[in-house]
Amino acid sequence: MTGIPAVSRRAVLGGAGAGLAVGAVGGAWGGRASARESKPLPGTARVAFHGPRQGGIVEPAQARVEWAAFDLLPGTGRDRAAGLLRDWSAAAARMSVGEPGGDGGGGIALDAGPNSLTVTFGFGTALFDKLGLADRRPPALAALPAFPGDALDPARSDGDLWVQIGADDALVAVHALRVLRRLAAGVAAPRWQMSGFARTPGATARPTTGRNLMGQVDGTNNPRPQDPDFAAKVFAAGPDWMAGGSYAVLRRIRMLLDDWESLPTDRQERLVGRRKSDGAPLSGGPDAGERTPVDLAATAPDGTLAIAPDAHVRVAAPDSNGGAAMLRRGFSFHDGLLADGSPDAGLLFAAFQADPARGFVPVQQRLARGDGLSRFLRHEAGALFAVPPGAPEGGYVGQPLLEG
Repeated sequence: MTGIPAVSRRAVLGGAGAGLAVGAVGGAWGGRASARESKPLPGTARVAFHGPRQGGIVEPAQARVEWAAFDLLPGTGRDRAAGLLRDWSAAAARMSVGEPGGDGGGGIALDAGPNSLTVTFGFGTALFDKLGLADRRPPALAALPAFPGDALDPARSDGDLWVQIGADDALVAVHALRVLRRLAAGVAAPRWQMSGFARTPGATARPTTGRNLMGQVDGTNNPRPQDPDFAAKVFAAGPDWMAGGSYAVLRRIRMLLDDWESLPTDRQERLVGRRKSDGAPLSGGPDAGERTPVDLAATAPDGTLAIAPDAHVRVAAPDSNGGAAMLRRGFSFHDGLLADGSPDAGLLFAAFQADPARGFVPVQQRLARGDGLSRFLRHEAGALFAVPPGAPEGGYVGQPLLEG
């Protein structure tokens, strides 16, 4: 239940996304450079749409996210689906540089720049059956197992097509979603939609890892592009049309914030395994910082484990899960109040990985069984999507699959 850390908005986006600015323009992670490098005027930052990999995976989390899933309408064949992805890709490319995406959107972003807009597309498992492509559905897109404690709402889960829109301005993000929804008319119908937010660029005196609605620093141990096994953990090697793509596991996780906030801070810290003030691991002593490595064997003066047996950082650690890891990219949501007066709020959790069976699944199975934090969480919706590689200039996302 952790999100991607916020990093400097001056980072080189082709090599950032897990907490550090690395690489250079045209670097190994797709060559996406951002105008954030030169501290642009507000709204002018751009993330290129075209490239070897789709945006919205390794880039720093923007201030706003819109998720939407669509189902193909009955009778929609491969040609019409390809036409939709072609139209969506063209519109996303235009909007990524601040140009109008086409008809629709109500003109709400006419006076705004691109604001680091990214648009990411994913394919659900049912899409392959509907388009006669079952033989090209990758094995990694197999249905996720049921996890203890899940209460997933089918109406807010799954879908044939997934769209993730991120931007540092809410109106830019909503405008992009409106444009794409209008383009889908007659081909695909909306299934569900979710909105989230993260820290706004410049909200802190220095770049820091973001916090979730529990107040915890969230995402410290994300894989980093400079890790030697980063690509193997995050990006798929195949099949051919998916080479360089990724798999996104989505979860809408409601937090029982009223119950959580009734706990004293030291109890919250024990359940997480980190100090609330700065994210330092409880195993590191008073001089530790957020980046101090977690020592799962460390003990407290009374002889007990410094990181409790059911602490989130222990249960979720790669060392506790046979090395399983994923690139987490989380956003908060706050959708008003439930009937009992408690907040309908929590985390929109996205995890990108080369294979969910070696990433999300083993970690979530362990979390569901032994994470003390799970008593304060409710998994209410979920989905799995294949996220194809990016599109070259003149092409569209998913073209090798839909035209292959």
